[in-house]
Amino acid sequence: MVAPEIAPAVTNNSSHPQIQIALAIRSLRRRSGLSQRQLAGRMQVPRTYVSKIENEKATPTLSSLERLANALEVTIPDLLRGDGRAREDEIASLVADPFISEIAPFIFQLDPMQRSSLMMQMRELATRPRRKI
Repeated sequence: MVAPEIAPAVTNNSSHPQIQIALAIRSLRRRSGLSQRQLAGRMQVPRTYVSKIENEKATPTLSSLERLANALEVTIPDLLRGDGRAREDEIASLVADPFISEIAPFIFQLDPMQRSSLMMQMRELATRPRRKI
């Protein structure tokens, strides 16, 4: 494994860009069904480096961003854009699902607690990789 350069996390009180990157990386990794160890293996870096990035202890260098994007099978702009793109993709896949489009008109007949629970479960089903039997 190649030891990556670690850029210290920079605190910026105005917008916290490293937090968006950290959240985007964690979200994309989980959506891909990868553990930190698996992602690190794809990047050829130690698992602790991925952990430091996700926990805002380090900011990825440009070469690390390229490795991350390749390992997660996204473009660097998508990676930097953050979770917003992932959410748009999730919504698009939910809307395209025939079952979801059938039950959608009934969702607002539920009380807020039921609706929240149902939406959370649908999101989990849509974002987690399906097990192959």
